[in-house]
Amino acid sequence: MTQTPVRKLVVLLHADVVGSTSLVRKNETLAHERIQDTFRRFSETISTHGGIAHEIRGDALVAEFARASDAVSASLAFQAINTTHNEQLSDDILPVLRIGIAMGEVVVADSTVTGEGIVLAQRLEQLAEPGGVVVQGSVSETVPTRMPFEFEYLGEQTLKGFDQPIRAFVVQLKSGEQIPDSDSSGLIPEFGTSDAHQRPPLELPDKPSIAVLPFTNMSGDPEQEYLSDGMREDIITALSKISKLLVIARNSTFTYKGRAVDVKQVGREQGVRYVLEGSVRRAGDRLRITAQLIDATTGHHLWAQRYDRVMQDVFALQDEITREVTSALQVELTEGEQARLWASGTQNLEAWEIFIQIPELLYSNRRENLLKARQLAEQALELDEHYSAAWTLLGLSHQLEAWNGWSQTPDLSFDIALDATQRALSIDDSNPDTYALLAFIHLSLRNYDQAREFGEKAVVLGPNNSLVAAVAAQVPLFCNRPHDQLVLLKKAMRLCPIYPAFYLGDLAWAYLLMDRREDVIVTAQEAIKIDPDYIYTYIVLAIAYAELGREQEANDAADNVLRIEPEYTLRTFAETKPFRDVDVLDRHIEGLRKAGLPE
Repeated sequence: MTQTPVRKLVVLLHADVVGSTSLVRKNETLAHERIQDTFRRFSETISTHGGIAHEIRGDALVAEFARASDAVSASLAFQAINTTHNEQLSDDILPVLRIGIAMGEVVVADSTVTGEGIVLAQRLEQLAEPGGVVVQGSVSETVPTRMPFEFEYLGEQTLKGFDQPIRAFVVQLKSGEQIPDSDSSGLIPEFGTSDAHQRPPLELPDKPSIAVLPFTNMSGDPEQEYLSDGMREDIITALSKISKLLVIARNSTFTYKGRAVDVKQVGREQGVRYVLEGSVRRAGDRLRITAQLIDATTGHHLWAQRYDRVMQDVFALQDEITREVTSALQVELTEGEQARLWASGTQNLEAWEIFIQIPELLYSNRRENLLKARQLAEQALELDEHYSAAWTLLGLSHQLEAWNGWSQTPDLSFDIALDATQRALSIDDSNPDTYALLAFIHLSLRNYDQAREFGEKAVVLGPNNSLVAAVAAQVPLFCNRPHDQLVLLKKAMRLCPIYPAFYLGDLAWAYLLMDRREDVIVTAQEAIKIDPDYIYTYIVLAIAYAELGREQEANDAADNVLRIEPEYTLRTFAETKPFRDVDVLDRHIEGLRKAGLPE
C-alpha cells in the first residue's frame, strides 16, 4: 500500500562513501559487501541515538533525527567506530564516509525522503573531509554548549541550488572527551530540567533575541496590575510575529514578576541578547509609561523612553513602543509582517481591559477558571463584536471544555468552538492563535489532514509563538509521529525556557509512543513539580508504570487522576483523546485499566 506523503521539519543527515567508484574497480564484489556493511553498522548507530535511517541510495545514506545533538553524536561516534573497524582490515577496500547535517523540511513517502533539506545536507557533506562531518550553522547553534563538541567555522558557502550563502561548520570531538550516549534523561537535552537555575546557559541564536519582562505597576493600586500585564502581553504578541526575531513567551518571563532581577541573569536563563523592561503608572485618565531596551550581555541601555499620554492612547502607544524596539534592534520587516504587526485587535478600551484578563484563566487548565474566562470573552464581545482575538478565546473555552471531558454535550461544544473560530478568522485572517485553535478543533473532530494544515499555517504566521508550536505539536502526537512532535516541542520550549507543565506532559507522551518508559517517568515527575494538579501528567505516568509492571506506582498515579477529576473514566479518555491509530488507543486504555482507572 502506498504511504500518504508526510511533510515535516527535521534534522537531516546525508552520508556517502568517499571514492566508491575507485573501490568498486579494485574489487566489485568485496566493495559492495563492505559498503553495505558500513551502512548497516551506521544505521544501527543512528538507531541507538534516536534517529531513523530512511534509505540507502547506492553509495549514500539518508537519516533523520528530532535533535541536532543526536545527529552529531551518532555521526562522530560512527566515524570513530568505522576508523577502528577499517584498521582491522588487511586490504585497501576501506569504505570511509563523509557526513553532512542540516535542518529543513522534507516529504516522507514509502520510506523515501525528498525535499530541500536533504539536498542541503548532501551539499554540506560534499564539503567534509574523508571521515569528517560538516553541519549547517543552525545545527551548530542548536547543539547545547555542554556537549563535548567543537565547531570550526568554514565561512558562508555558496552551494549549488541555494540562492543564499549557507554558514557551515566542521564538527569534531573535543580533545580528551568522549562521545555521550544517546540521552535517556527523559528531557530534551537542550533544556535539561524544569528549573531554569539548574540549566546551563542557552546559546544565543543567530538573529536578535529578546525577552520582555513584566512591566512594574507604579500606580499603587493592585487593581491596575492587569493594565501593566496587558500592555506587556500585547507587545510580546506583536514582536512574536516577526520572523527575524526570537521572542520569549510571556509565561516564561512572568516568573520574574514582583522581584528585582539581574538582566544578565535573565539573558542567560532565557537565552536572549536583549531585555525590554518598563513600568506603568495610571492616575485617572492619565498614563505614564517608561520602557528601556538593555543588552543583557553587557548591561548597557540601547534605548529608553518615557511616555505621558491619556488612557485612550494606549493602543497607539503599544504600537509605538513595538516600532521603537524593532528599530533599535535594526530589524527589517516584510510587507506581510508589517500588515500583521500593526493590525489592531480592538479600539474599545473597556473591551481590551476585560480581554487581557482571559488568557491566564484559560491556560490554568481549571474548570472553574475556564467558565470565568468564557464570561469575560462574552462581555468583551458585547462591547466590540468585531474583536477577533476575543472570538478566538471564546472558541478556545468551548474547545477545552470538550477536550477535558467537562462538557455534557461535547459535539455541541466543538460546533460552538468552530463557529467562534470561523468568526474570528473572518475578521482577522492573520492571527496564528486562531489557526492553532482550528488545528486543535479539527484534531478533536478526527479531521487529521485539516488539523495538520492549520497547524503548519499557525507556525508560519507565528514564528515566535511558543503556544502555537505546542498546540501544533498535538497533531503529530495523536497521529503517532512522536519524532515530529519533538521538533515542535523543542521549538516551543526554546521560545519558553521556563515552560508550563503541559509541555513536559506532552513530551512524556512522545516518549511513551517511542517506548521510552523510564524517560516518561522522569519527564512526568518534572511536570508534576511545575503543576501537581495537571491531570494528563498522571495519566501518562499511570500507563508507563503499568506497562513496566510497577503496579503500586501505577495505582498511585491513577489515584491522582481521580483526585483531580473524581468522575474521570476509561470512557472519558477514549472519547476525548483522538488517537488516529486504534491500536495505540487500545494500548493506552489497557495501561490505564491495569492502573485501576474505572471503566
